[in-house]
Amino acid sequence: MAQRDYYEILGLGRGASPEEIKGAFRNLARKYHPDVSQELDAEERFKEINEAYAVLSDDQKRSAYDRYGHAGLNGVGGVPDFTNIDLSDLFGDLLEGFGFGGFSRSRGRSRNQPRRGENLQMPVSLTFEEAVFGVEKEITIARDEVCSRCNGSRAEPGSSPIRCTTCGGSGEIRQTRQSLFGSLVQVTTCPTCAGSGETIQIPCRVCDGRGQERKNVRKVVSIPAGVDSGTQMRLTGEGQPGANGGPVGHLYLLLDVHPHKFFRRRENDIWLDLNINIAQAALGAQIEVPTIDGGETMNIAAGTQPGKVHTLHGKGVPHVRGGSRGDQKVVINVQIPTRLSDDQRKLMAQLADSLGTEVKPQEKGILDTLKDVLGL
Repeated sequence: MAQRDYYEILGLGRGASPEEIKGAFRNLARKYHPDVSQELDAEERFKEINEAYAVLSDDQKRSAYDRYGHAGLNGVGGVPDFTNIDLSDLFGDLLEGFGFGGFSRSRGRSRNQPRRGENLQMPVSLTFEEAVFGVEKEITIARDEVCSRCNGSRAEPGSSPIRCTTCGGSGEIRQTRQSLFGSLVQVTTCPTCAGSGETIQIPCRVCDGRGQERKNVRKVVSIPAGVDSGTQMRLTGEGQPGANGGPVGHLYLLLDVHPHKFFRRRENDIWLDLNINIAQAALGAQIEVPTIDGGETMNIAAGTQPGKVHTLHGKGVPHVRGGSRGDQKVVINVQIPTRLSDDQRKLMAQLADSLGTEVKPQEKGILDTLKDVLGL
């Protein structure tokens, strides 16, 4: 039976670079490895793939193969046993995916390497005013801290941890397994010491041998002006402690701003609906308008229509990164009285007679005007 072309097996052209050959081999090996593949001919395909790679990854053998085909390999030592390939450089993380998480190699990762602590999250509620102007807020963080009794040793004071007799202090259990790759060393965490390399004869009575105890830590944080609901603040190094000397995690504050009774926010602008009576709208008036900073005098022009928007510059929300503030938008609503005294009714009747009874259609209503203003 004729042998298949090695380039065809790897799905490459004859001008493929060494990087392309290596990449194709990795992808196909992942797909057809007998330990993970469901293909019926996975083992044969895997051997074929390794054979093709063993030739095409060797400059001398590839040159002979390119000139004379399979026959040319007889003069250069034939096809080597694929179990001699340096799989530590080639696969690395690939072998871990096949279940050989502790594949032995000189540059392997230590089971006891430092690890960053977990991040924490905490909701923080703010009033509308606190979000606008910023505030110093005291929070209580529930997190682990180094045990105050054993100082992290995990052992009761007066006693000391001892070397684990199961793993000899390495924190790992190594098992040799034969596979298509040859001898693979599978490394697992020691079940006795959980990877620490030490066992505790007398655990600390405060932390129960954890080396850490749960504490509530009070901290005052500065909430900047201009934040809004959904804003997330990171407090570096305020999370869970790291493992094996690793750095501390972070604390993320999730801000939630309570709605205001009168004001509502639109980006950095504050909007306010303001009711005036028909006399103020018709004749004009000088009125006091509430703002987030306090009262502000505003002139209402004679003949002001419902839906008119007045702008109070610089009375909005500060930009969270500093700089100018937004504006306050005041939407005028002309309030029609529902109850009139006898004198007011007489005056309104006189006004009605002087204005007449003619009605005119309006091109745009109040809602349309507001949509134009808001850009909706």
